[in-house]
Amino acid sequence: MSEIAQKTCTPCRGGVPPMTAEESAEMLRQTPDWELFDDGKRIQRSIKFKDFAAAFAFVRLVSDLAESEGHHPDISFGWGYVTVSLQTHKIHGLHENDFIIAAKINRLGGMGAEDP
Repeated sequence: MSEIAQKTCTPCRGGVPPMTAEESAEMLRQTPDWELFDDGKRIQRSIKFKDFAAAFAFVRLVSDLAESEGHHPDISFGWGYVTVSLQTHKIHGLHENDFIIAAKINRLGGMGAEDP
C-alpha cells in the first residue's frame, strides 16, 4: 500500500506554491494510474465500470472519502465510466493533498470496475 495513502489532508490556505514538475512526477510514482494534465497543474484518472449503477456506487465512495478528507475532486461519470480530476484551486496547481486523495481513491480499488 502506498505510504502517501496513510496521510490525511491538511487545510491549504493559499499562498503556498504549487508542486514543481519534479515533485509531481515523484508523487505520481505513489499514485499508479493517475496522469498529469494542464501542464502539471492537475491529475486525473478514468476507470471503466460494467454499468451505470457500478459507476455511480464508486462515485458515492469517492464523494464520501473526499468529504471526510475535506478535499474535493471534480468527478464526471456516466454509463460505464468515472473520471476523477484533482487540483488545489487555491494555489492553481498540485499540492500533496491531491496525491493523498488519489492514493486513497486507488485504495478503494475499482469496486465494480472492469478489467482494462
